[in-house]
Amino acid sequence: MLQLLKNHPFDVIAHFDMSLVLTFALPKETLNPLLPPCLQLDTFKDTYGFLAAAFVKTRNLRPSIFPEFTGQDFILAGYRIFVRYQTAEGKRLRGLYILKSETNKNRMAYLGNIFTHYNYTSTDIEIETSIADELIIRSKKSKLKVVCHPGRDDCVLPQNSPFISWKEARRFAGPLPHTFTFNEHTNEVLIVKGLRNDWHPRPASIKEYHIPFLNTLNLEPTPALANAFIVENIPYQWKKGKIESWKQTEQNFKA
Repeated sequence: MLQLLKNHPFDVIAHFDMSLVLTFALPKETLNPLLPPCLQLDTFKDTYGFLAAAFVKTRNLRPSIFPEFTGQDFILAGYRIFVRYQTAEGKRLRGLYILKSETNKNRMAYLGNIFTHYNYTSTDIEIETSIADELIIRSKKSKLKVVCHPGRDDCVLPQNSPFISWKEARRFAGPLPHTFTFNEHTNEVLIVKGLRNDWHPRPASIKEYHIPFLNTLNLEPTPALANAFIVENIPYQWKKGKIESWKQTEQNFKA
């Protein structure tokens, strides 16, 4: 029963006051070992894969059948890899493979680990705006800190970015429509689709970042910041999870 509950058993809605995503480029050979066998990297020029750190300030997060006043406000951090998946029907989907999630409240971590596979932990993450209009995301417990100038017109791409323009980078700015989880014991894939309106990301200039979780992955070479985008004031919905057998999908790959 507990395993069934973890499969995202109902629609969830929230309002994103703000979402900042930092995307890091790595050689595809570096990221491939982190993925389950059912997923493929979403690559750029068949050379780079992408790992993203997303920081979201949510409002009124709740099951979609619940009234708005029951919603809760949270800060969420997620670390994920951009991937592709081919369904049993042969459809090719773009999406995310979640490595870890963090939140600023214990109840979100507790409930998130009951109803999802997103590996939540709680920490003292906070988001604030400085006098100089810098957006600051920090956590003393996690030793996390990100400082950015959001949505500036004079933003330049990070020095080691594989992209030549913000337009080219936009394709890997997220959000990708789906999230995938693989159960190796049952060979089943859980697919959760995200729906949003008015998603218009603006380039963000990252002044400083220290994201200790990336260090725990022991990646070589060191992840290079490829782009950063910010969006604001977005209604968002996660649909009820859909499960399919990967054995059937694997046969389709061979067909």
